[in-house]
Amino acid sequence: MEPVIEFIDTAFNHKVPEADIRWAFETFVFEERIAETKDKYVIVGFDRTGNPLEVMFNQVDEDTIEVFHAMKCRAQWKKKAGI
Repeated sequence: MEPVIEFIDTAFNHKVPEADIRWAFETFVFEERIAETKDKYVIVGFDRTGNPLEVMFNQVDEDTIEVFHAMKCRAQWKKKAGI
């Protein structure tokens, strides 16, 4: 079963549309738990036109994630993702 993806307002601070964030979860090539946290993760995926995005989220429970950040992928995450 695919997780339910929820969003908080800060997910849209960088003007990434919800559809692009959802597509990043379908196309991600990298995932990592954010250092020194229990339930925060980052993925590197792609928007609907193929541009890399970084998306950060909380694992609420085994069925739900809550996105709190999405933006054009920065160099540090591109390097870790090998893109």
